[in-house]
Amino acid sequence: MSAAVLTPELQERARAWIADDPDAETRAVLGSLLEQAEGGDESAVAEIADAFSGTLEFGTAGLRGRMGPGPLRMNLAVVSRAARGLADHLVGTLGLEEPLVVIGHDARHRSRDFAHRSAAIMAAAGCRVQLLDRALPTPLVAFGVRHLGADAGIVVTASHNPPADNGYKVYLGGRAADADGNGVQIVPPSDAQIAASIEAVGPVLEIPHDAEPEMIGDSLVEDYLEAICALVDLPALAEVGGGRSVRIVHTAMHGVGTETAVAALHRTGFTDVHTVGKQADPDPDFPTVAFPNPEEPGAIDLALELARTVEADVVVANDPDADRCAAAVLDPHLGDWRMLTGDELGVLLGDHLLRRHGYRGTVANSVVSSRWLGRIAEAAGARAATTLTGFKWIARAAGIVFGYEEAIGYCVLPQVVKDKDGLSAALMVAEMAAYAKAEGTTLVGRLDALAREHGLFATSQLSLRVTDLSDRDVMMARLRERPPVSLAGSEVTEVQDLAEGSVETTGLPATDGVLLATADDARVIVRPSGTEPKLKCYIEVHEEVAAGAGDAALGTVRVAAAEHLAAITEDMRTALTGA
Repeated sequence: MSAAVLTPELQERARAWIADDPDAETRAVLGSLLEQAEGGDESAVAEIADAFSGTLEFGTAGLRGRMGPGPLRMNLAVVSRAARGLADHLVGTLGLEEPLVVIGHDARHRSRDFAHRSAAIMAAAGCRVQLLDRALPTPLVAFGVRHLGADAGIVVTASHNPPADNGYKVYLGGRAADADGNGVQIVPPSDAQIAASIEAVGPVLEIPHDAEPEMIGDSLVEDYLEAICALVDLPALAEVGGGRSVRIVHTAMHGVGTETAVAALHRTGFTDVHTVGKQADPDPDFPTVAFPNPEEPGAIDLALELARTVEADVVVANDPDADRCAAAVLDPHLGDWRMLTGDELGVLLGDHLLRRHGYRGTVANSVVSSRWLGRIAEAAGARAATTLTGFKWIARAAGIVFGYEEAIGYCVLPQVVKDKDGLSAALMVAEMAAYAKAEGTTLVGRLDALAREHGLFATSQLSLRVTDLSDRDVMMARLRERPPVSLAGSEVTEVQDLAEGSVETTGLPATDGVLLATADDARVIVRPSGTEPKLKCYIEVHEEVAAGAGDAALGTVRVAAAEHLAAITEDMRTALTGA
């Protein structure tokens, strides 16, 4: 790869950015970088070249990227253009009169600044803006779009990304969306239309931002809590001992979820709740974790330590903006605590809502999630749907009553929040734990029962992190040109390029991915991450379980599934890296 060069054109672009940057901090950073680059500092040249190598575009979760100066970074200039572009889309392209926009933010560095500038710009552009008065969970905005009849919603958040990142999530609703897309994140053609409006915005310093938005907070939180707490079946729960019988450990992962999560649990009778003190309050530096994602190794170690100390029944973890939920349990097969996989929790939640709450309609999950829930849903008389990755697609499934993705995202109340919601999901985890305890079993025991009924589906991931995004393209090209002929000794019977697919042939719109299927019913899907610099392989095996299999026999099947997953993982690593 050739070294970056500080060309006259790049110098001019950097100087033009400095002249039009409303933020003194990023102006100073870029000015210093430019001075270093002009003095021959190669790392400064590379940073400037990268920051100006493109523009942030709406991906799986809206705009998201590292903070800093330049069009490929998250900063006040990029946010200002996005806010004005969205306003122009609503008022100009769609012709809406005084569209209502709800805006919120998490507790990351600069999130409040980005949200307040967005609110002022959109209000000045003819929108009626309701701005959440403090850092609150992302589901509050998704709820607010539908509950308030808003035409759009914005959340400034980078969810579970590292501390240096920030992001910008956009919802459409009301007059700006159809029924299936009301309160859902944007998809084509809206994303391209908004991008075109952003591109047409003139100089950032000329964008008006002198209008005052309306401030909201407690009333919306109260309405949200009332809506999600209604899902818990309090009379039925009381018959099995109520929520007080379950001891819960909760961690907000240094994010904004503690106050709302604990309030929801307490209101529904789950009062034996222990929060992880070192992770309970918002801290944008996430000091106790390498990555503020409950899925990352070590992220919930403090929660597990507390769970062992207080002899908890379940650990519930939210990511920093509380739209995701993870759970850990004491696994009787291991004699120790472990995190449930995203697929295991998705299957448990779907099964619980079908059995205990009588849900009927469409149960949806992303193409990279397990096939297990589909089998369970069909057996229960519900419809199963598979969508592209991301809740902007999952939530649009016709007639959806429950949706999930393996990346610990769950939608248990789509009529209330048509997006992943880690707080309402936490309530259902608590309820499931209460029922399991009353029945003398555990959530792992329920998974065992489902395996006996439908076979064991086991999943794992291979994530290949890259420093240069072009490396992902190289690996994807290698896979398409030379796919493996077998995986773990079983013939690859199907290779499907999802980028060439269509609704007619694959059931899905075209997307960048490759699906491999084997003769022994294993499946692998490879795709670039939409939120991180990774290439991800989603691996699933299906092992038959004999009718009436005892614990020992089921344990043998679990071991075989783990070995099967490990073998496929190594074969895929070789196929992708060429090593």
